[in-house]
Amino acid sequence: QVQLVESGGGLVQPGGSLRLSCVASGSIFSIYVMGWYRQAPGKQRELVAGITGGGSANYADSVKGRFTISRDNAKKTVYLQMNSLKPEDTAVYYCNAHRAMLDYWGQGTQVTVSS
Repeated sequence: QVQLVESGGGLVQPGGSLRLSCVASGSIFSIYVMGWYRQAPGKQRELVAGITGGGSANYADSVKGRFTISRDNAKKTVYLQMNSLKPEDTAVYYCNAHRAMLDYWGQGTQVTVSS
């Protein structure tokens, strides 16, 4: 079992930055592929960024060059640094831990980009 707790969301103006954090507990963190997903009102949940235990990352085209995912296996934490935020980035952001047939989710944190 893995428990995930996100933090760092909030209200930010267009062009601003936020850093999301997700702390995991309950299992060996480094064996999981960690990801950040988001879901905007009326839309499906989508993958924003993912990172393997070894640090290989991938990004949705819509966030490439603006968002950076990273992880600290010793602290069992994954981060999402979000720069140059746009109103279309507004969504609930969820942390995910994935391994084989297992998926664990956090409760989500709201990010609102508005002037």
